[in-house]
Amino acid sequence: MNTKTSFTTTLTFDDPGIAQELFGPLEYHLKELSQYSGANFSTKGTELFIEANSAEEQEQLAFLFAKCYESLQKGQSLDSHALIDAYIQLKANSSEKDLFPQANSLITPRKTITARNNSQRKFLELIREKEMIFATGPAGTGKSYLAVAAAVSMLQSKRVKKIILTRPAVEAGEKLGFLPGDMEEKINPYLRPLYDALGDMLGTAQLIAKQESGQIEVAPLAFMRGRTLNEAFLILDEAQNTTREQMKMFLTRMGYGSRAIITGDLTQIDLPPIHVSQLQEGEKKGETRSGLVHALKLLKNIPEIGFIHFKKSDVVRHPLVGQIVDAYDIYDDSQKL
Repeated sequence: MNTKTSFTTTLTFDDPGIAQELFGPLEYHLKELSQYSGANFSTKGTELFIEANSAEEQEQLAFLFAKCYESLQKGQSLDSHALIDAYIQLKANSSEKDLFPQANSLITPRKTITARNNSQRKFLELIREKEMIFATGPAGTGKSYLAVAAAVSMLQSKRVKKIILTRPAVEAGEKLGFLPGDMEEKINPYLRPLYDALGDMLGTAQLIAKQESGQIEVAPLAFMRGRTLNEAFLILDEAQNTTREQMKMFLTRMGYGSRAIITGDLTQIDLPPIHVSQLQEGEKKGETRSGLVHALKLLKNIPEIGFIHFKKSDVVRHPLVGQIVDAYDIYDDSQKL
């Protein structure tokens, strides 16, 4: 039942248990969305009262909660972050009707990861369709996390036999030789974000067990030379800091039944620009030697390779962080005047 007056809507849900899950513990989901959207929410039993600032906002919020309820009925999970992400997605595209598609989810041992915006959804579609994917964009868009989730999901379903994680270990002039420990200990700090994602999806015990069995391997780029990796899921993170030679070497390690995802942020290249004395054939003075930049240009017309670029608007973060970033952006812009 749906009763409307001015900019107020009342939604009545059939299942009390699902309704409480929708509202969140102590109505936490409603409070978070209220703070973000400016709308007011209150409840009575299974009834939800929505008070919005406009008729359009009222209809969008009613549609949002109806879709969330349907999603919960299908057994999908919902938290305040997913609710706010769906709200943002709906605001950006009011014709969007598929906010919580089951097909855009990855199942891992500890949790189900669902695409939170259109770019993440396209990324998951590419993962299912292509054997090699380049994913670029700013930090916080979920490209590395989703890559790890896809790898864990395919390992769990036995579609691949192992996961190999690698990342350039030279940043801002620092080299592995100056770090203490053996090679794996040296590179571990650089791979911490990927390890955190693996731990989130597998748990510490499973992660350690799979590393000891060789199902999950940390492989510095230099150690991958000469290998052909069959039935493996390869992830190259922070690829903007690979050289052209390193990128070519990594891309040619791929064997039968393997998948490869290359992620990077083209605005965070730490490699120095090419000096006139270092010019090689086809290079220009001041041009970057980033293997990622070079590969994107060289391979863009190969249809079997997938490409996706995440935008700043795709960053998935706590609403408060978004407001802080916006405040700093406004300040920085004011200083340029």
